Amino acid sequence: MNGLEWVFSIVLAVVFLITGANKIFRYEQARKMMPWVNDLPRALVLAISIAEILGALGLILPAITGINPWLTPVAAVALALLQIIAAMFHIFRGEKAEVPSNVLLLILLAIVAYIRWPLMP
Repeated sequence: MNGLEWVFSIVLAVVFLITGANKIFRYEQARKMMPWVNDLPRALVLAISIAEILGALGLILPAITGINPWLTPVAAVALALLQIIAAMFHIFRGEKAEVPSNVLLLILLAIVAYIRWPLMP
């Protein structure tokens, strides 16, 4: 299962790095591609993007370096909470087509958090 968990971690890190970077460095394009970006203050969108990028780094770097590896499940849980909030936000906005991607990411993050949790048997 260790190999599968690394695949999930890498895929999740890439997804969150790309989406976070797009919202930071290509804000105007993100406004066109994601309608919800127009309805939130730019500072909040940037804060979400920074959280996504830091979470992506937290999924990979602590596990690779062995420095504070407990940060990997913390990053996975934090990103999972972000996905729960995002799913609720999309449901309230009537964007039900966006929710399945949030749920898929949530499931993968839960798997990574469970496998990397230090107390796992």
